[in-house]
Amino acid sequence: MRRVVTYGSRDVDLMTVAGRQLRYDVRVGDPRRTPLVLCCGIGAGLEVLQPVVDELDGTVIRFDVPGVGGSPTALLPDGIPRLAWIVDRMLAELGHRQVDVLGLSWGGALAQQLAFQHRRLVRRLVLVSTGTGVLMVPGRPSTLFKMVTPRRFGDPSYAAGMAGYLYGGSARRHADAIRTVFGRQAHAGSRRGYLYQLAAGACWTSLPFLPLIRQPTLVLTGDDDPIVPVVNGRILAGLIPNAELHIYPGGHVELVTEAPVLVPVITAFLTRP
Repeated sequence: MRRVVTYGSRDVDLMTVAGRQLRYDVRVGDPRRTPLVLCCGIGAGLEVLQPVVDELDGTVIRFDVPGVGGSPTALLPDGIPRLAWIVDRMLAELGHRQVDVLGLSWGGALAQQLAFQHRRLVRRLVLVSTGTGVLMVPGRPSTLFKMVTPRRFGDPSYAAGMAGYLYGGSARRHADAIRTVFGRQAHAGSRRGYLYQLAAGACWTSLPFLPLIRQPTLVLTGDDDPIVPVVNGRILAGLIPNAELHIYPGGHVELVTEAPVLVPVITAFLTRP
């Protein structure tokens, strides 16, 4: 069931699927392109990826997982496999039988699960600044400790102050860009929703099934990422049979802060014959 509700001065689309209400957004583009589904990082509402959407010309589908952005928090948490099933049901409701999927950071876990669990749905896979879940090579402990709180998503000034330390790369030089990105969010989501996302990631790993992901896959990773060290990208690209690795100069959120540089790399991969 789909409906439009008003949050403040904004109308948003909500869908009830598999017992969960999801806020979603569809930007219709070139019908010759396979629609691209964007899976956001932990605690990030769909507006955070607007710079990426602005650089794409095909149809783009975004959504907030339960407890994030404009999606209400569920009574009980969902694991990554159930979230992948929910996304599959959402796309079926929207009438999409095949899509490309891009996952950023935490969203990369959901993207990997979708490609494995719903292989007929996913044509190509793009993994950005992500790893294999709980068994990945971790970033600096002090950085990961700061990730426990969702404050950076609800307080753009705090996010800007911590940007260089948390994200590395261009965030060290352009903290204002981080403030702008997180300031776009209509809603920061709930603390409980954020903790549910943390729990989902802490109970999941893709290591056992990476060799079974057969879709063409592009792995993008930064050489200055304090959260997901570059070695994780090498592991993903090494274990997924049809994967290629692109190491870019920068940090964890370069896809957002430097979208005009990285999106053409993604577009070239997705449109390759």
